[in-house]
Amino acid sequence: MLSLFAQAPQTGGYTADIIVFVAFLVLVMITAFSVSRKSGENSESYFLAGRGLAWWLIGFSLIAANISAEQFIGMSGNASSYIGLAVASYEWIAALSLVIVAFLFLPKFLRAGIYTIPEYLERRYNKSARTIMSLMMVIMLVIVNFTAVTYAGAKYFAVLFAEHPVTVGGVNILSLTSFCWFIGILAAAYVFAGGLKACAWSDLLQGSSLIAGGAIVLYFALKTLAAADPATLTPAAGVASDTLNNLANAGAWERFNLLNATKLRMNLPSTDTFLPITALLFAIWIPNLYYWGLNQYIIQRTLGSKSLGEGQKGLVFAAAMKLVIPFIIVFPGMMAYNLYKSDLTGSAKELASSELQRLEAFDAADGSNADGKLFAFNEEFAADPANYETARAMLRANASIAVVDLPDITDLFKCQEQLKQTIAEKAKNDPATAALKYGTVVTSCDYDSAYPTLVKRLVPKGGFTGFLFAALLGAIISSVAAILNAASTIFTMDIYQEYCFTPSRETTDEAHARDSRKLVFIGRLAVVIFVLIGCYIAPKLADPRFGGIFKFIQEFQGYISPGILAVFVFSLLFKKAPAICGALGLILNPIIYGALHVYVPQLDFLNRMAVTFLSILVILTAVRVIKPRKEAYVANTEMTTETGKSFDLTGSKIALVIGILVVLATLALYAYYWDSSTPMFGK
Repeated sequence: MLSLFAQAPQTGGYTADIIVFVAFLVLVMITAFSVSRKSGENSESYFLAGRGLAWWLIGFSLIAANISAEQFIGMSGNASSYIGLAVASYEWIAALSLVIVAFLFLPKFLRAGIYTIPEYLERRYNKSARTIMSLMMVIMLVIVNFTAVTYAGAKYFAVLFAEHPVTVGGVNILSLTSFCWFIGILAAAYVFAGGLKACAWSDLLQGSSLIAGGAIVLYFALKTLAAADPATLTPAAGVASDTLNNLANAGAWERFNLLNATKLRMNLPSTDTFLPITALLFAIWIPNLYYWGLNQYIIQRTLGSKSLGEGQKGLVFAAAMKLVIPFIIVFPGMMAYNLYKSDLTGSAKELASSELQRLEAFDAADGSNADGKLFAFNEEFAADPANYETARAMLRANASIAVVDLPDITDLFKCQEQLKQTIAEKAKNDPATAALKYGTVVTSCDYDSAYPTLVKRLVPKGGFTGFLFAALLGAIISSVAAILNAASTIFTMDIYQEYCFTPSRETTDEAHARDSRKLVFIGRLAVVIFVLIGCYIAPKLADPRFGGIFKFIQEFQGYISPGILAVFVFSLLFKKAPAICGALGLILNPIIYGALHVYVPQLDFLNRMAVTFLSILVILTAVRVIKPRKEAYVANTEMTTETGKSFDLTGSKIALVIGILVVLATLALYAYYWDSSTPMFGK
């Protein structure tokens, strides 16, 4: 255990770190097990915490379930790249989405008395819609969400401990694969034992400590930035070269703003492939509303609230915390680049090696393009003079492959963007050009190492390192546990109970309790199976072809999220939407999204979601016009729990006031960080 903290950034003992680390994890496990001793008595207590969660527990649980290594690794990594503060839209749009969910979605779900979102689709449409969505969500939760979050967490700790492997029986227990299994098994332990209640109470500790831990890293990053020799600092690409002359007498915050002047904007141009302005205005709402309102592993916390008012207060409390998250994740990611850019280039050659080999093969074959892929590099790669000839060769290759003229632009990155536009224009009328895809983006930095590098270099011993490691590990485990709990709930209640479960013929309370315990057993068995599948797949995400963990999650969720949101929105818009619309919308999603992925590769994944979403709505509208439902759907006006208690469906006025304040604060942040010089559309 001592070796885990041996590479902490400052000299001295690390006994306190070990004590804090172990004590925190033990406290979390004890809390989870102690508060959920009776959670297996019936399905409602296991899967929905007995519908007794208070607002503050819901709020922290939502944050802990959401914020994990995918943010600390992926989002901070994006922030250290050219994307900068623009990636914060995933947090600030989430704040607005949480407010919408609190007052538009949640009342309908709680009145329906559902366990899962697929169950709501059966009530609104038919059983086929419920089954299709259930299968889609179980696959997505296990194969994409579980594997991605587990891999990102394992990557974080594997980077921290890479220089000090610990071998037991010939196996490095601090390897990426070992950490994947450790995270998965630990998360499964308290989900298996206590269900949602165990998750929620452990989330309370881990969510609050997560925010505190992020604040600690931000503090030390600012402190180091203020004391650093200006000559050792790296400004963001595009920052004027004379910026370094203004750093000598500047404080930490002023230095941060000077060094990252080109990154401190929320709007990227319409030509951007990560978050173009077109996606920010519309498309980004699709994954956000799906994630916060229709994703089982998030919304399950509010389905377990003790009343509608408590659920609404919990959601707006989480929305308020969402406004703070970029300051402890995104800003430190940018500082990691400023302080330790050289440390982020360690695996750059590995990341680029396959593409550089393709380029060599292309040149050797005298311009023959065997795999049909174009080349791409990011702004950091283009800004390094050492990469000039390589980047220029990639541009010449792309012009040759697409049979277009190479723009006469000195700035290599701008030249690439102009060339992309030219190829995209030609693709509209040329099927051969439209079939071309871009390979892995060549970079000079391993951006996913930004936050781990910051922690490794800055956070001192004496308990700080131990607390931070424990908080981050706890956050990772919270997210993994939430995913496992949601997947097991959907599998048990929507698939097993509907198609495999035979309830007792007796009508006694004892027989009902026995049936309920059987469902809990199946839920626990599902947790074990899902962990085995997910932990086996997770290490394979290290392959750079996936394009980074954050993009991997968003890209693949596009195969289900637009369709789920579309059928739900359609049910709100049209009370006479026919039953077939539910299943039809869900089935159309992967077909349309997949076709766009293959035939319009230049379309970024967010706008691909938007096109899919709108296409489904148009088709469903046509179906509704041709064959409307005979009678309008009538929602429940009251709900009772499994134990027969009435459920309070009165909304919260306090939550409404706070929700309005969150909306105003979010708009103010966008106004402050909006770059008016960036064109809304066009070049």
